[in-house]
Parts: sequence; C-alpha cells; structure tokens
Amino acid sequence: MQLTETHRPTLDQALEAIRTRAYWSPHPEHPKAYGENAPSDGLAAFEALRGNRFDLDQPGTDGWTGGEVSPYGIDLGIEYPHPDPEVLLPAMRAGMAAWRDAGPETRALVCLEILARISARTHEFAHAVMHTSGQAFMMAFQAGGPHAQDRGMEAVAYAYLEQTRTPAAADWSKPQGKRGPLEMRKTFTAAGRGIALMIGCNTFPTWNGYPGLFASLATGNPVLVKPHPRAVLPLAMTVKVAREVLAEAGFDPNLVALAVERPGEGIAKALATRPEVRIIDYTGSTAFGDWLEANARQAVVHTEKAGVNTVVVDSTDDYRGMLSNLAFSLSLYSGQMCTAPQNVLVPREGIETDQGRKSFDEVAADLGAAVSGLLADDARATALLGALVNPEVKARLEAAAELGEVALASREVVHPEFPGATVRTPLVVKLDGARKLWESRENEPAYLDECFGPVAFVVAVDSTADALDLLRYTIREKGAMTVGGYTTSTETERALEEVCLDESAQLSLNLTGGVYVNQTAAFSDFHGSGGNPAANAALCDGAFVANRFRVVEVRRHA
Repeated sequence: MQLTETHRPTLDQALEAIRTRAYWSPHPEHPKAYGENAPSDGLAAFEALRGNRFDLDQPGTDGWTGGEVSPYGIDLGIEYPHPDPEVLLPAMRAGMAAWRDAGPETRALVCLEILARISARTHEFAHAVMHTSGQAFMMAFQAGGPHAQDRGMEAVAYAYLEQTRTPAAADWSKPQGKRGPLEMRKTFTAAGRGIALMIGCNTFPTWNGYPGLFASLATGNPVLVKPHPRAVLPLAMTVKVAREVLAEAGFDPNLVALAVERPGEGIAKALATRPEVRIIDYTGSTAFGDWLEANARQAVVHTEKAGVNTVVVDSTDDYRGMLSNLAFSLSLYSGQMCTAPQNVLVPREGIETDQGRKSFDEVAADLGAAVSGLLADDARATALLGALVNPEVKARLEAAAELGEVALASREVVHPEFPGATVRTPLVVKLDGARKLWESRENEPAYLDECFGPVAFVVAVDSTADALDLLRYTIREKGAMTVGGYTTSTETERALEEVCLDESAQLSLNLTGGVYVNQTAAFSDFHGSGGNPAANAALCDGAFVANRFRVVEVRRHA
C-alpha cells in the first residue's frame, strides 16, 4: 500500500488545520461530489445488507444476534457475530506489538486509509446512519459521513502530534570535568495502554464514535467497538473496513473488532471492567457514564453525558434572525442532539430589539411562530426533523406538555416515504425561572433536567443578571455542551464570557445566520470542554489523545 504518497499530504494539512483552526475538510458535504452513480450504488449496497448475516471473520464468535428496527419503521433484519470475550480479547492483544513497532506515522496513515475507504462509501453509510438513528437523509449523509470522518481525522492528527512531541531517539552526553563525558543512547517509543472499548450511542453512531475509535487506534491500541443495540450497522461497517485495511497493510485485523450484545444482555458493564480494557470512550446517559467513571478504575474513561444547554436572551439587533436561528436549532433532528438548546432564558420584563421592545410572552409566541413557519410544509419538516429515535423520546415530549403553559404545541407529521416513522414538531413551553425556585435546591424545576428531544423551555427570569446566575448554576450543577447568548451590550457579552470561562462551557454569541449553536466544525471548534458535568473530555484536543499511550524509554551506554 502506497500510504505515504497517498495520505501524508492529507495528514500534513490536518496538522496545519488544527494549528490554525481555519476551515478545512477533505470530505465533500454534497452528495453529487461522489459521482453520478453513487446515490443508487449506495442505496443498493445498503439494501443488500438487509436480511443477511454481517460476517466479520473475527475470532471468538459464539453465535449471532441482531434486531435493529429503523425509526422509519422498517426491519433491518441483520445478524451480527456475538463475541466470546475470553477468546476475542486475547486475539486482539496479539497484534499490539507489531502495531506499536510500526510507529506513529504508519499508524496515522493506515487510519487515514480506513477513513478514505469509508468516505468512498458515504452514500451507503448515510442510509445505515439514517435507518439506525432516525436522522433525515441529508443530515445522516453529512453528520454521519463527512463530518464524522472529519472528526476521526482530527483525532488522528492530534494523536500523531502528541506522539511525536518526543523524538524517537536521542544521544545524551553529560560532561564530567577532567574525565570523559557520560554518554548514553536513548530511544523513546509511544506504546498503547491496551484494549480500548468504544461504547457507541444511538443518535450519532459515527460522529460520536469515530473520535475515540481513531484516537485509540492511532496511538497503538486495539479497539473493541460495542455499538448501541439500536445502531449497530454503521459501526459494523466501520469495523469491517478497518479490518480489511489493517490486513492489507500487513497488520493483524483483530486490532479492530465488534462486540454486539444479545437483546437485554447488557455486555458493556462486563467488558468495561475487564483488566484487558485500558481505555473507554462512551456517549450516552449520565447514569451509565457516572457508573463507568466510578467502576472502570483500571481504564482511562472518556465520557460525554447529559447536559442542560441554555440560551440567554438579553437583547438583539436582529430579532427575526435570532428567532430564525433558534427555530432551526430547536428543529434540527428533533432536538435529539447533545448540543441542541433546551432552555431559553428571557427577562420577564421583556427585551430590546430592532423591532422595538418585546415582552416575554411575545418572545415565546414569536419563537413558536418561527418554528411553525419553518416546519409548515410537511416535506420540508421531515427533512429537518427526521424521526424520533425511540419511544422514550416521544414519552418525554408528551409529558413536557403538562409542565407549563404551552406556547407552541407539538404536532404529528406524516412522513411521505416512511409512514411508519414517528415524526413530531418541537414543543415550546413557558416556565417560571424565579430565583427562589432553583436556588432552594428543593423540588428542582423541570428545566433543570435534560429533556432530550423536541422540547424547548422559554424561562422567565427577573433580569439578565438573574439569567446569568441561573446559567452559571445550570452549567456547574448539570453541565452544558453548548451555551448561546444574544445581547447588544458589551458588558453583558463580557459577563456571558466570564460565566462560560469560569464554568468551562463553549459559548456562541449572537448567531443569526447559517451557523447554529448545535453544530461544530472539526479542526476548528471544540465539541464540549471536558470541564463541566456534561462531559469529561473535549472533541478534540491534546488531552483527548495524550493519555491513550505512554512513552517507554530504553537507554544504553553509547
């Protein structure tokens, strides 16, 4: 394989991108960029997978399991190998030495070849992501394809950078006065910690999965991919590509393997506490993330859990743009994003805008109207909303309507292609954010819990200062992946920055155009900070990769 000639220039560009934080992506976002036949070929390849066994030829297979049903109402009917860890884990470790000895550059280039082959099959992956996550096709194509691949490549670049900070070899000479110097030859090798366990999520199996997978693989670790039982296919496809590339490059394909559980088996806990597992990446509920952090003591654990994302509205010089931006953010993928805004804090006395003063009730009503207008056409609505990923989201949505005065009721949308899909527009509820309700820490208001799905709370606060205090409390106690702010005041803008700097939360200010608070760009934006309860790691920075390997020194007299 001509890895250096093919992929070294791309690695260099990725390294430059993470240094400058400028826009860059080697993976096209537009479906037409993949060739005239790519859409039909991708759909055909996806359909060919349905109703069949997905054989990976990995050791330790003791049976077959499956059961994925698309949120769009179709049964995938795919069976996957079920692992016997007593056989599979030793087989995965067997290839570590050769993979370690290959060095950081070769590992990085092999990872880039894996990503390149995945990129060539983006249309096929898009259907797999769509029919396991419920994302609409275009979002599944972009977020599950090029954006996920960008995040994987970003992790590879950071991994290479951190591993090469120390030279591979050094000559050391210490003067000894009249005697001859002490001279040593020292070598330094980046060595992986051990098997990495990547626990996938239902909503973004590739976007959330690729950073940990490729960070661990590029730093010399075998990776066991344990998908969410409702979203196996995209990660199974990823594992198959990785195994093929590793074998062609002369490495053990068992460096990457798949662990699919039987219904109700819950193998994640058993795998996470095995001594062979030294690294864990997890995206999902706070309860299980906390369990991993407390119990997987033998491993370095990276978690992305729940948070309560908040937008502070103080004032704006583009009222229509603000409403339009927020409406899109609330609607995209039915709010089923860890970065989607939930709480919109508005002073109860209203806000100043370019359209005059708007009362709290007017802001809530106008936000509801903006969402309604955006989603008035059912075909456009389904293209933005996708489908609810599971029944729990629908139950939360229905329960939230009873929490307060409804500014915008959720409505059912019939999908024109998939009548079995559960599609709902966002619900907007007005709630009271008086300081006494949250400061007492008793009977916490509903808006202080994550209500994952198409639900937004417009919360009345006594003042902007109170909004900032509630924002600080929310980030500190509940965590936040994103924070938004709208203000025409430089003092308020600075105060928002201070809160987010103090509490370690990523802030977006005065978004009124085509950039949204719930979207981040690889190589430039940090997803999460790792500094508040929503996540203990950021995608992607040096800290995300640096503890996945250790530098082992060998020294001898020169």
